[in-house]
Formats: sequence, C-alpha cells, structure tokens
Amino acid sequence: MPVNESAVAATELERVTPKVTTVFESDDMFYSSIKKRNVEVVSYREMRAPMEISPGGRFQYFGPNGQDMGRGSGPTWDKATLQPVFMSENIEYTKLAQWSTDDKRKAVINAVRKLTAGALVEMRRQLDAQLQQPGTGQIGTISAVATSGGVDTYTLNTDGFGARLTREKQIVQVFSADLLTNRGKGEITFWDTENKQIKVTPAIASAIATDVLITDGLNDPAALPALFGVPYHHSNSSTGTWLGYDRGATPQIRSNRVNGGGSALSLPSPRLAINKIGNRVGIDNNVKLTAWTHPAQAQAYEEIGQLISIIHKQAKDENLNLYFGDNMQLAGAPMRTHFNWNRTRIDFINESTWGRAEILPIGFYTSDGRKIFEIRGASGGVATADIFYMVIGFQTWVMNPAATAYIDNLAVPAGY
Repeated sequence: MPVNESAVAATELERVTPKVTTVFESDDMFYSSIKKRNVEVVSYREMRAPMEISPGGRFQYFGPNGQDMGRGSGPTWDKATLQPVFMSENIEYTKLAQWSTDDKRKAVINAVRKLTAGALVEMRRQLDAQLQQPGTGQIGTISAVATSGGVDTYTLNTDGFGARLTREKQIVQVFSADLLTNRGKGEITFWDTENKQIKVTPAIASAIATDVLITDGLNDPAALPALFGVPYHHSNSSTGTWLGYDRGATPQIRSNRVNGGGSALSLPSPRLAINKIGNRVGIDNNVKLTAWTHPAQAQAYEEIGQLISIIHKQAKDENLNLYFGDNMQLAGAPMRTHFNWNRTRIDFINESTWGRAEILPIGFYTSDGRKIFEIRGASGGVATADIFYMVIGFQTWVMNPAATAYIDNLAVPAGY
C-alpha cells in the first residue's frame, strides 16, 4: 500500500503568512483635525470662556437746544462654562496569549505589542465617533429588534449613522428615546456596518424600536454630559442649554440651520447656510469654513455636477472619467468627506472656533509608575491575565456658534 498524504500529515510544516491584514477601519479624521486646534490646560474646576454677547450703547436722535439726551448703556459679557469628561479604552489579555506570541519563532506577531500599538489607534477612532453625538453619549438608534438564542439583533437605520459609531466588543446601554429608562446593557458580539446591524449579548428583554444606544459609563445621560460633539454645538434649538446658556433666552449661541426637508441636496442650500453666518457675524468676519459631510452627500453633489457637464472630445486617445476629483467646494467652502459623519447632514465647520479644555492628555493610565495591572481571581489571588487602560480627559467648546452652520434632514442617495 503506498504512503498517502494522511500518513505524512504529521511531518508537514504549517505556513502562516507574516503579513497580518486589518479588515476593519479606524478612521479618526475629525478628531485629528480638532485635537490640533486651541487647547487649554485646565483643572477639574469649571473652565470659563468669556463671550461678548451683545453690543453696547443706545443709538438715538437728539435735540441740541437744551433737550434731555437720556441715559446710556454698554456691552454685555457672559461666559460659557465646561468641565472635562474622562474616557478610557480598556485592553485585557491572558498570560498564555502573551507567552505564546513573545518570540518570532512562536508567532508572526507579538500579541502584547500589537495590542499596545492598536490601543491608541482604537481610542482615537472611538473619540472621533463620540464627536458625532450630541453630548448624551448616543451612538445609535434602534429601528428594529429581533431576539434569538439569548441574543438581540438590532437594526440601526433611522438616525443617519447606522452602526457606524458602534464597535464590536463594545459594551452599550439601551435607553428609552427620552433617556429616562435604562433597559439594560450588553456586549456587541456582531457588527455589520453594511447592513446597519449589530448583535448584543445578552438579550435585553424590554428593548424596542426607537430605543437608543448609549455609551457605557453614562448611567444618567440626560444629566451627566458626554463629550460635546458636532450636533451639540451645531444646533439652532431654542430649548435646553449650551455650555451653561439657556438656548431659549440666548439666540446668540445658536448655530445656523438649513432644513433639507427630506429632499436631495440642492444648490441653493449651501449658499443659504453660509449667508446665514454672514447675516449673524457680518460680511467682514474672515470666517474660514470647511464643509464636512458623509461621502453620500458628496455623491449627491457630484450628481448635480454630472447633469450639467459637457465632454469635449479631442482627436486622440483619451481616458474616460465621468467623475469629479477630491477638490469639491460648496459655495466656496472646501468639502471634506468622512464615513463617520451623519449621512443626512452637511456641517460647515469653522475650525478656528473649536477648542479643547484638557485635563489629561491621551496616554496610558499609570499608578506608581505602573502601566499594566494584573487581574485578580475569585479567590483574591492573582489571575493569569493583565489589563491596561488608554485614557484621556477633555471637553470641547465652540467660541462662536453663530459662525457655524449646518444643513440637515437631507435625503440619502440609494445604496447608503
């Protein structure tokens, strides 16, 4: 009988390609742009950002023949107030994972080194996602719930983000839409951004459509603030507060809104948004705006341009490209696309007005010089596992919300 493959299988060498491919994104474009801007080093006491709210003086006509000229007035100054919030990325591994990969003869990667390098990348990605929420920690809206085998499947398809702001292995809380009822929490064990679905384990019995997903650690999101993201600062709401101001009593701190009305992007809307800024802060304001949006709205804008394009063909071989390049502008504002952005919005960001109040720069959590900590077992003894934390403490503010604008409630092109 000949020697077959099964007889020699025990002697065969296993080949593992040394290149490890990452099959998920770690986009942090907006956070990267904001972190380079105005940074104030603060304590945990409230930071005050003074603002001149209204002009001074009383303009009038007067009679110069002995008439009473009346009294005067002056400008009004007030302050925005904010405190840092603290966020962490927690990384845990077993000693076996460490020992099994700590030499090139054992594995193609050193697991602990890979975890350490990846922690900062993932932390920045999470911070970018937090900058898209309205200060409550909300990172998803449930449009449908299906439960099977003790696992909830949530479809997230009503808020313009889908599942984009969530991440696999993240712990999320399920709250009622009014943020008053905490229905429970679980771990994201399945993450499908294409189909806008996640699975949460264990199942949360009372979860329903319209519920929202809240970042873990915010046990009272209606009262305890999260990071103040773009929708918090770019809001024309006349209810609630903004950095201590009553939005209803202080129209000066509201952003400028253009309602897309659920329709596709049209050319007048960006021009109107920018003109609303000029109406509020003046024509000679030197405001430099960048139009941040999801690629879906960039496509909608491109489709407008394609309708009016004319192709001039020369008498030679030419490549065909019916698409525009990356240097698009909206009413003069350069456009930047970001897949973390709300698919139904275009935000005109005035980057010079964004600031950060920072108490703790991003880095390892340390205690007595230690960065890595052992896990304790049920007996109180040491478990064969370690944990480390990437931490940061800061908050954002916008110096002049009137110098910002946004278009919302836009239709999303098919396929997104």
